[in-house]
Amino acid sequence: METRVAIIGIIVEDPNAVSDLNNLLHEYGSYIIGRMGLPYPQKHINVISVAIDAPQDIISALSGKIGRLNGVSAKTAYSHVITKTDGSSQT
Repeated sequence: METRVAIIGIIVEDPNAVSDLNNLLHEYGSYIIGRMGLPYPQKHINVISVAIDAPQDIISALSGKIGRLNGVSAKTAYSHVITKTDGSSQT
């Protein structure tokens, strides 16, 4: 299996979407390296970055699911580093 490191940048404009977003991040939690959330109350949004190390299809699936949430935007930036693993460190 090959994994890549990526950053998913997320903008949350609808506070009602936060629960669904957190559920998705929990579902993919075994791949997440870390996350940082910044509330921006002056603009009534939240800015979140998620660092992930996962196979390409997992990263794409998570980013797509996040982007389909109402009131949420997501963009992904991929590293060029590809790591071959035996799969035992990922669940």
